[in-house]
Amino acid sequence: MSSINIEETMPVKLAIALSNPLFPALDSQLRSGRHIGIEELDNHAFLMDFQEEIEGFYRRYNVELVRAPEGFFYLRPRSTTLIARSVLSALDMMVGKILCYLYLSPERLAHEGIFSQQELYDELLTLADENKLLKLVNQRSTGSDLDKQKLQEKVRTSLNRLRRLGMVWFMGSDSSKFRITEAVFRFGADVRSGDDPREAQLRMIRDGEAMPVEQTLSLGDDQDENDENDSQSGDAPDTAGEQA
Repeated sequence: MSSINIEETMPVKLAIALSNPLFPALDSQLRSGRHIGIEELDNHAFLMDFQEEIEGFYRRYNVELVRAPEGFFYLRPRSTTLIARSVLSALDMMVGKILCYLYLSPERLAHEGIFSQQELYDELLTLADENKLLKLVNQRSTGSDLDKQKLQEKVRTSLNRLRRLGMVWFMGSDSSKFRITEAVFRFGADVRSGDDPREAQLRMIRDGEAMPVEQTLSLGDDQDENDENDSQSGDAPDTAGEQA
């Protein structure tokens, strides 16, 4: 029996990519909706080196490997995708919009790119309608201190979900502070046009426009039960890791 030539079934460069020790964990991250930016030096360099081959690999699953204008990579599912999808809640989307706004702000340079969860929450209340935000958490909200506490807890949950998607990095063991990555432009694709990006982002936040982040991939198996309930809510926009 004649031996099978691997080049007849799989391009050599793709075989090299798939056999790389980095690929199994990276593949799992991408399928979970994670965005891979320059901060992840080895994974990002790997995708740059094998972008064409990996794009072809994921096309077999009816998903696209996208390299955004800002340089980060993510998977964007098609309607016929064979990879499980999930969705982000409306609050997740709004938090993502606020993060993108903060990324574009002068304060990012002043703080060396580091923000606290309290600063995120304060900015959210400043820019968005608090009553509408409370309704996202509890349709019967009366604006009580308990409702506001619940909102703050949900914002922390949203931030943690976006962390798993590669939108922010927590500062070591201090989860109260984080650095925003360029992947938040999944929530700011609309501001890549001619308008002043920060003003355009602010307008969308104030108008309550939580644009769907295309179709989002599964957020992974490590999300807690509350995350699962939120992400599967019926009126949540269908995102693909981003809309971004």
